[in-house]
Amino acid sequence: MVHPSPTYFHASPEPTIGVEIELFIIDNDNYDLVSGAPTILEQFDGDPKVKAELLESIIEINTDICHSTQEVREDLRERLASVFEVAEKQNLSLISCGTHPSAHWSDAKVTRNERYQGFLQRMQFPVRRLLITGQHVHIGVESGEKAVAIVNGLLRYIPHFIGLSANSPFWEGLVTGLTSTRMKVFEAMPTAGLPPRLTNYSEFQRFMRTLQRANAIESIREVWWDLRPHPGFGTVEIRVFDAVPTIDDMVALTALSHCLVVGLSELYDNGQQLPVLSEWVVRENKWRAVRYGLDADIIIDDEGNQQTLRSSILEVLERLTPYAERLGCTDDLFALEKVVEGQAPYKTQLQRFDESNKFEAVIQGANADLRSCC
Repeated sequence: MVHPSPTYFHASPEPTIGVEIELFIIDNDNYDLVSGAPTILEQFDGDPKVKAELLESIIEINTDICHSTQEVREDLRERLASVFEVAEKQNLSLISCGTHPSAHWSDAKVTRNERYQGFLQRMQFPVRRLLITGQHVHIGVESGEKAVAIVNGLLRYIPHFIGLSANSPFWEGLVTGLTSTRMKVFEAMPTAGLPPRLTNYSEFQRFMRTLQRANAIESIREVWWDLRPHPGFGTVEIRVFDAVPTIDDMVALTALSHCLVVGLSELYDNGQQLPVLSEWVVRENKWRAVRYGLDADIIIDDEGNQQTLRSSILEVLERLTPYAERLGCTDDLFALEKVVEGQAPYKTQLQRFDESNKFEAVIQGANADLRSCC
């Protein structure tokens, strides 16, 4: 008989920040993807902040619990520099983008540990294709009830998150016509994609118990929604971001996440209804952002009225200004204006390819972008 693990919410009394980034490992000479994680990780002696991922060609770096975006920047810069140093000794390097432009998933090796090999046995093809990388942001909240309410409120901003972070216009040497190909690859997983709209934390707990008893998941760690409460950390976790090119890009997305969660938290505390959209609108807006990125027009109400995603993002940034000032992240938040004005990561990749007609130029550029941070 399956005994579901408990889903008690370990409350965070402050809106602390934690960031996880996933990076591809490449050969320095030809920019091909390589299974370099095992040898790199040997040098970190079980450091929980530098970890294996599902595939041996991807490595994960996690921050400590931080209290500001400046702490996040310093933490990421220090850890990334140390991983770069180890990788360079093996003629390897790192890039941060949602998909490797030319690698084939069939060549990637699944990490040889019990958990990941178990995924492979149970899920087969969808797991093998997960040659994708993203950024996850955790923001501390005080209760599971509040976490569920905030997740529901954040659904409105799914297209904003995607438009600002989309960084995967290629797949296996093809121009896909999408700004975030990673998103559609990930949605093939049975527990990935948009979260269901839950009424309260008790319903979330029942849902997790049902999935475990039905052998749909072994633990809550296998629920990979775009947004989710994270009971173990006491956070709201935003998982929808593609991996973005630089630490400054990562920190800007973190600032947006921090301000939105704190803003929605205050609405909740004041007894105000958090703004929500119909599920069909949320789903359609997500697709539009995946397809068109910042050039999308999004639906803003249940009557079908629309607004450009660019103008909506700028309005959101303006509304978040008081929170950014209080949290000390105004510069980081408004760095996203440059993305809106034309420096979107997916556009940079496409421009590099158009200018050279070579994926090597795209990868070399991504490598230079990430190196510039260290």
